[in-house]
Amino acid sequence: MTRITEHQLTKLYYSIGEVAEMFDVNTSLIRFWEKEFPSVKPKKNKKGNRLFTPKDILKIDRIYSLVKDRGYTLDGAKKALRSGSDKSITDHDSTQEVIMRLENIKQKLIHLKSYD
Repeated sequence: MTRITEHQLTKLYYSIGEVAEMFDVNTSLIRFWEKEFPSVKPKKNKKGNRLFTPKDILKIDRIYSLVKDRGYTLDGAKKALRSGSDKSITDHDSTQEVIMRLENIKQKLIHLKSYD
């Protein structure tokens, strides 16, 4: 299941510490996934600190979902990402996100109706 949604990512760049905290993992795991998955390419500042964009974080989220939630091996996750077979996860999560948003709107409408 997706842990991070695009609308939660409000900053242009996130440090590796912030990214690790989002997923409740060590920074070393984020660095390891960066080496293992070529699609994760954070920018680096003059000091060499990694700066992750929201796109990078969403890629890490897909990797996390495949490896940690669904139990894929690293090779299996790489193949799934290359072939696009993880799309069903994304589609399911998008549906869940829409449902959550609609539920939120419903609650707000009920709250507004109570003022009548």
